[in-house]
Amino acid sequence: MTSYIIRRLLLIVPTVFVALSFLFLLFFLLPGDPARLIAGGAERNIDQGVLERIEERYGLDDPVLVQFGNYWKRTIQWDLGESYLNRRSVNEILGDRAVNSIRLAIWAIIIEIVVGISVGLLSAIRRYSWGDRITTIVTAAASAVPVFVLGFVLQYLFAVQPNKLDWPEWARLRTSGIGPDSWTFFFIPTGEQWRYLILPAVTLACVTTALLARMTRGSMLEVLRADYMRTARAKGLAERDVVVKHGLRNAMLPVVTLIGIDFGTAIGAAVLTEFTFGWPGLGSQIVESVQDRDLPVLLGLTLAVVIAYAVINLIVDVSYAWFDPRIRLGKGEHA
Repeated sequence: MTSYIIRRLLLIVPTVFVALSFLFLLFFLLPGDPARLIAGGAERNIDQGVLERIEERYGLDDPVLVQFGNYWKRTIQWDLGESYLNRRSVNEILGDRAVNSIRLAIWAIIIEIVVGISVGLLSAIRRYSWGDRITTIVTAAASAVPVFVLGFVLQYLFAVQPNKLDWPEWARLRTSGIGPDSWTFFFIPTGEQWRYLILPAVTLACVTTALLARMTRGSMLEVLRADYMRTARAKGLAERDVVVKHGLRNAMLPVVTLIGIDFGTAIGAAVLTEFTFGWPGLGSQIVESVQDRDLPVLLGLTLAVVIAYAVINLIVDVSYAWFDPRIRLGKGEHA
């Protein structure tokens, strides 16, 4: 197990290197001049001497390969530079944005796990019933609805309409922003915070919850037909113990994989959700940095997302051994 974890951790290094190197080199193929952006914008008439001083300060007048080497020297020391636009430290921007994205991702995954697994499990146990048919239709529809469409619909139903109909203040959810930024134990909203959180969290979780429910149902149906399930019933075990202890645990491998991928994706790639609700997270900031050609911010935030995604996938792989003791992740040990 230990050797497996070490090998996987070492694989993160080339993964990060390739991803960041590709973005770095791609940046120089895009139109526009970063020096003009730093000086105030491409539309302004800027003195050539000012541009030259900016290029010298940021090393933009060096050959691409020299800039590439200097970037990695700083990155190894976790010096991510500063934003071209506002001179803020990228480390500071990353700290502010990552916290928001992680909190939103945590609640989206909580919703996904609780609703997705519960619905999928009940649908499998009562397969071919009316409830199963309705669940199949609803999950298929939910997985097909674009995130930005769902976000606007939820805003209208639970924020705009309650204000028009003069609902009680506590029942009026918020359409944008992050709110008072008050939390307990890092991710539990307090005071008015939940009214800003619930709509983007539900929107982000909707598609993945539908997929998780369908995957849980399919995996459970396969497990319920297994011989060891019939053996467990023949031993006189209660149906609940048979389903939960023997069935659900063995059906969890593909489910855990999906949850891990979803959490890694939600942290950095919830672009449409964050944009729709004005949630200041990593995804929306990465999009803004691409539009503004703010290379240090783009690379710094992408680096954090790639590392988080790789580590989460490692945790998912290691969890396989817990869900199925027949799996051994050490060298040469397989069932």
